[in-house]
Amino acid sequence: MRLAFAAVLALAAPSAGTAREPLGPVAVSSPIQQALAASAIAEVGDVLVSKGDAILVHTSHIAGIRATPPLWRWASVTKQVIATLVMQEVATGHIGLDQPVSRYLPGFKSANAGLVTVRQLLRHQSGLPNPDDTAATPESVPAYDAPGYTGSRDPLTGYCAGPVKRAPGGNWEYNNCDYIVAGALLGAVTGKPWQRLVQQRIAKPLGLTSLGAFPTGKLIVPGTINGRPEAGIDLNAFGASAGLYGTLADLWKFDRALMTGKLLPDSARAEMWDGQPQLGAIALGQWAFSAPLKGCAAPVRIIERRGAIGGVEVRNFILPDADIVAIIFVDRADFAFGEVWQGQGFSHDLLAAAACSGVK
Repeated sequence: MRLAFAAVLALAAPSAGTAREPLGPVAVSSPIQQALAASAIAEVGDVLVSKGDAILVHTSHIAGIRATPPLWRWASVTKQVIATLVMQEVATGHIGLDQPVSRYLPGFKSANAGLVTVRQLLRHQSGLPNPDDTAATPESVPAYDAPGYTGSRDPLTGYCAGPVKRAPGGNWEYNNCDYIVAGALLGAVTGKPWQRLVQQRIAKPLGLTSLGAFPTGKLIVPGTINGRPEAGIDLNAFGASAGLYGTLADLWKFDRALMTGKLLPDSARAEMWDGQPQLGAIALGQWAFSAPLKGCAAPVRIIERRGAIGGVEVRNFILPDADIVAIIFVDRADFAFGEVWQGQGFSHDLLAAAACSGVK
């Protein structure tokens, strides 16, 4: 690891390394507990809400043969982690956000390689092909994500380097290829696979003992769709776009380290969290916006990262000005999260209870 970056990691994170395992619920009269009770979350998922280093609630839905504590697919929260690693390289001057991707990946065979910038890649403005567009299996899984995919998943020469959808820039379009390529970019710049960077720069310094990348032989929470087990999915297909797994508590430690400056300098984090209103509030690897929450006098700044693979979904919320984190994992694809910006639904109600009710 480079000496310049080691100085960033030297900022120890003792509080972020002491997440407690599932606590009992907060008092029934608590607005947070009322939000939980009003939903079906206790049947399908796990929730953690914190204020500063104090965990207000950490409930765990354990069923069947789950491990304890359960290991969840972090799904596209992986993109938030990858964006953080890229911004570490930006902070040390080894990556320029407005440089073309081809500067760092000369072997990338995409027609857009010399046109798309690193910033556009992280903001889903690359115009690259989308694995979700591959022909679906009979179980409605995109062929790219299914076991037995016969194409190439090589990030530089395979599917993601194939025919582009459009020129880079303009409106954003969600696309796993963007972060599959970003993982390769990290490897080219640092000389280390992105999985190793996750371990060396995030998991080990923060004590995230559960954090890993697929493939794994560990028991990971499976998902359900319409009440049935999800169809076969090759979890190895997602790579740097959605290939991490771990406990809810370890995701909380990551969030706390990110929001308290232990992973990035303030300037780099601010650039990563620079949501673009004209592009639907998308930032780099996450969304950043202000929204009214019931009970708060003014709109609240929210950093949101969501993800879904098969029947497992996650919502990861950081409210930096309120010093609040809220994380939700569910193993049922039809769970009604709602949308915070619409001012209703479970996600909104949970954040409002945490940020606007005076809970301590």
